[in-house]
Amino acid sequence: MQLTNLNMPVAGLLRCANDPGILTVEQAHAAMQLHLECSVDLCRVRRRARAVLVEEGRCVLDQRALP
Repeated sequence: MQLTNLNMPVAGLLRCANDPGILTVEQAHAAMQLHLECSVDLCRVRRRARAVLVEEGRCVLDQRALP
């Protein structure tokens, strides 16, 4: 499949080591689904996505997940 401008943001979400930068709520949700098996401690994409969803009030962390 050829990457186009339309799906380039999704391509940036594929590697755990990449910091995806600013994400929309929709992109953050997609990232969480793509990295379902990843830990936020090890996966920069999942960590950024979780932060966006928490900031937007779409996700509430359990007390055990708070620093």
